[in-house]
Amino acid sequence: MKPADVSIAVLVAVIWGLAFVAARVALDELSPALLTTLRFAVAAVPCLLVRKPDVSWRLLGAISLTLFLGQFLAQAFAIAHGVPVGLFSVIVQSQALFTIAFAALIFGERPTPMQTVGIGIAAAGLLMICGTVGYDFSLSAFAIAMICPISFATGNILLRGARGAPMFDLFAWLCLAAAVPLLALTLVTDGAAPTWQALTHMSLMSLACVLFLGAISTSIAYWLWGRLLRDHPTAQVVPFGLLVPFVGSAASSLAFGERFGPLRLVGMITVIGGIAVMLLARRAQSLPKVA
Repeated sequence: MKPADVSIAVLVAVIWGLAFVAARVALDELSPALLTTLRFAVAAVPCLLVRKPDVSWRLLGAISLTLFLGQFLAQAFAIAHGVPVGLFSVIVQSQALFTIAFAALIFGERPTPMQTVGIGIAAAGLLMICGTVGYDFSLSAFAIAMICPISFATGNILLRGARGAPMFDLFAWLCLAAAVPLLALTLVTDGAAPTWQALTHMSLMSLACVLFLGAISTSIAYWLWGRLLRDHPTAQVVPFGLLVPFVGSAASSLAFGERFGPLRLVGMITVIGGIAVMLLARRAQSLPKVA
């Protein structure tokens, strides 16, 4: 990868890490459903300029329901119910574990021995994190948090059916497909009057966070990531995603004073280590093809 592309990959990782902090700040004023709705409403604005990609509405809806709606709605609810931002940024990355597992179950893609080792290491780290549940957040909040990587992984699998579609156009329409049902959910769960009240009394800080989440973190960052995946082997790009939990944890520590106990810290490092093993195993597999 060229230095410019490396810089872009690092920039995207930093943006995604900071997005967890922005979501936490916005949730002080907005409900999880409303925040997620606004996030995708902003990110769907490019639909006014680009045509729908040649993907069926059924597939578009399925990808949007999992990769976007399920993942980010669970994220907002989990953070709103007390899951620390830094810890959550690590939990999300466990999607690599579930993606490999789902690919094995659905497509018969057996993980390599190294990937199996990585899965075991990451699973051990998640069990360590489970051992810290109940102190500063509830078991139900942790269960909601785990919906996020599972939805993420499911969306990764479904996304294979949209290969060849223009990345920017596809993600814009995925955001639109998520925003519409999210708006309906918000009106049902929050009520029309409270929703309007929240929108008309939103502070400039919350508005800035919503714009950052929608325009920068979702629309632009996903587009840049998609271009990197298009122009370079996956094994060269994906490891940069490991920077996200480090940025998220550091930013949360500075912004909210988040601290990690010994067991939780070891568990977080173990999860990241297991994911690194999985990604390195995938890279080793791709080297002969690149050569």
